Amino acid sequence: MKNLLYIFLIITSGLLWGQKNSNVQFAVYNDAIGTAKMFDLYKSSIEKVNVYKTKSNLPSHLKKFDYLADNGLMEIKFKKNEGYPDSLSLEMLNEQSNLPKDRPVFIEGYQFNDTTTRVYGEMIINIELTDYNGQKCIHISTIKN
Repeated sequence: MKNLLYIFLIITSGLLWGQKNSNVQFAVYNDAIGTAKMFDLYKSSIEKVNVYKTKSNLPSHLKKFDYLADNGLMEIKFKKNEGYPDSLSLEMLNEQSNLPKDRPVFIEGYQFNDTTTRVYGEMIINIELTDYNGQKCIHISTIKN
C-alpha cells in the first residue's frame, strides 16, 4: 500500500510539473522574453504593442517563440531613447545554479530548450531547482502565489 502511495505521489507531482500556467501571457522585446504584466511598469516608454492571438499569425521573426503563444504573444516596441529592462540568458541562470549551460529551463511550465534565449530579470519572482527526468532543472515562477 505504501508503494502505491509513493507511485501516486510521484506521478501527480510529474503531472503538476508539466502543466503550463494558462494565466501567463509572454511578451517579446528586442528578442528577449518577458511577461505582459512585467511590461506594465514601462507603459509610458512603450511606443507600440502587437498582440498575436494564435501561433499561425506570428511573423517570421517570432516563429522561434511559437511554443510560448498558447495565450497569444505580445511584441513590444519602445520609444527611442527610453529605458528598458535588463535581460540575461537562461544559460547564465543555469551556470549560477551550478548546472550545465544547456540544461532546459522551465518558466511557468513552459520548457525552454534553447538556453541562449534571453529573459528579463524583472519577470522572475521565484527560482527553484527541481527534479525533471532525473536531472536538476531550474523552474521560474513569474506570478506571486
